[in-house]
Amino acid sequence: MTVKIIFEAHSTTWDNEAEKSSGWNDVRLSLPLGYKQSEELGERFVGKHLDAIFCSDLQRAYLSAEIGFAGRDIPIFRDARLRECNYGDLTQGPADAVNGQKAERIDVPFPNGESYTDTNKRMKEFLDELKTNYDGKTVLVVGHRATQYALDHFILGQPMKEIVAKKFKWQPGWEYEL
Repeated sequence: MTVKIIFEAHSTTWDNEAEKSSGWNDVRLSLPLGYKQSEELGERFVGKHLDAIFCSDLQRAYLSAEIGFAGRDIPIFRDARLRECNYGDLTQGPADAVNGQKAERIDVPFPNGESYTDTNKRMKEFLDELKTNYDGKTVLVVGHRATQYALDHFILGQPMKEIVAKKFKWQPGWEYEL
C-alpha cells in the first residue's frame, strides 16, 4: 500500500508580497490575496476525499488550511516538523539573499539558523509516521519550500543540490506516493 500525499504551498503572506524570506518568522497571510488564495485552496478539493490535513505550526500554513477547509469534517493537524527552514540572521531579509545561498546551506546551517539537512531530518520523521499511520489513505500537506524540498528528495529521489536550485513555480497541488 501507499500514502497519497498532495502538497500545497501556503497562501501569500505580507513577507511574500515584500519579497522577504520569512523562515520561522510567524508572518500573517496578506489581505486580501492570502485569504482569497486560502478559500480557493479549499474550493479545489470540493468533492475530493481527504483523510487528514497536515500543516506546519506557522500561521501562514495552518491558516491556509483552516480558512480553506472551514466547516468540513476533515481533521487538521499542526506539526512543527513541517516548518520552513530557519534562516537565522537572514530571516525577513531579502528573498534574493536567501535564494542565493540555498545551495551552500544543504549541510551548512544559515548563520544562527539551520541547514536543509536539518529540515530533511524533521520531514523524514514525519514521512515515516505517515507510512505507519496513513497507509492506503490520502492526505493534504500544506507547507513551505523546505517541506516540498524534502518530498522531492525522499519520494522522488532528487538530489538536494538540484532541488534548491530550481526556481519555484506555483501550481495547484503536487501529488506524491509514499
